[in-house]
Amino acid sequence: MEDKFERQIDYLRVSVTDRCNLRCFYCMPEEGIELKTHEEILSYEELYNIIKSATELGFKKIRLTGGEPLVRKGIVNFIEKLHQLEIDDLALTTNGILLSKYAADLKAAGLDRVNISLDTLQSDKFREITCSENYSLSDVMKGIKEAQRVGLTPIKLNVVLIRGVNDNEIEDFARLTIDSELIVRFIEVMPLGNNYDWVKEKHISITKVKEELNQFDSLIPAEEGVGNGPAKYYRFSKAAGKIGFISPISDHYCPSCNRIRLTADGFLKSCLMADKELNIKKAIRSESQADGLKKVLKQSILAKPKQGLGDEISADFESNKRLMSQIGG
Repeated sequence: MEDKFERQIDYLRVSVTDRCNLRCFYCMPEEGIELKTHEEILSYEELYNIIKSATELGFKKIRLTGGEPLVRKGIVNFIEKLHQLEIDDLALTTNGILLSKYAADLKAAGLDRVNISLDTLQSDKFREITCSENYSLSDVMKGIKEAQRVGLTPIKLNVVLIRGVNDNEIEDFARLTIDSELIVRFIEVMPLGNNYDWVKEKHISITKVKEELNQFDSLIPAEEGVGNGPAKYYRFSKAAGKIGFISPISDHYCPSCNRIRLTADGFLKSCLMADKELNIKKAIRSESQADGLKKVLKQSILAKPKQGLGDEISADFESNKRLMSQIGG
């Protein structure tokens, strides 16, 4: 499928739940969010039918997100069913808290790999960022080791950079790639929902990160690897792993965007930064035929704006009002 700007759209990110077992301060407001009811959330059967229709249109990459996808009961069986579809890359993004428990079953069910969101390597700071007293950094580290053991690889660690919070850990994260085949990806914090002014103060340019890491050891361009996403990959000369840089603010990747998103409550978002959504839940609950779902999927692809970030956004572009936790990472 092509959009109006001749971009090949073959990647669907699917949020299976709006619930999460962490409360990361940059993702969710302190007062929390109003969770959707059971009736508002798409059932696994509905999610499967939408994904099946998407694969029949040519979507080859499916990523399950949340909230935290591993908190939804039945996720392993759902992945096992998806594995029977023609999907080249079936992946999942998780905060890693429950990964040590589920990694082996996820691999057996047919999941190819995992991305793990981790913004600090310090235990005290982990509690501060996640606003959690029930879980710890050690839970995530156990999940990473178990995912490596069962082969949910390549494992990508997603690090959202926040000035004054974790900008003193850039080198520590990069060092993880020296002796391990981990891929550490540094991501510029993005303006979503009501955090626009906050992001201006906390934003760290990827350019500055590269400069810091080049002082530690020279970065060498590396192959893109699995996923074909927005990251640009490098490595240190003798490192086993890679370092990725995702710069949605300082060097946006809109010209090569290949994805649309499905929210847990049944809306298709053709652009993460745009407020416009298409209601596919209405289609699947009123006419479950594949043609009806494909029609809405095609509409979403054709609705993708040329650009959602940068200086050339059209005057009629409406910025996204949902928080990341309500969209799916």
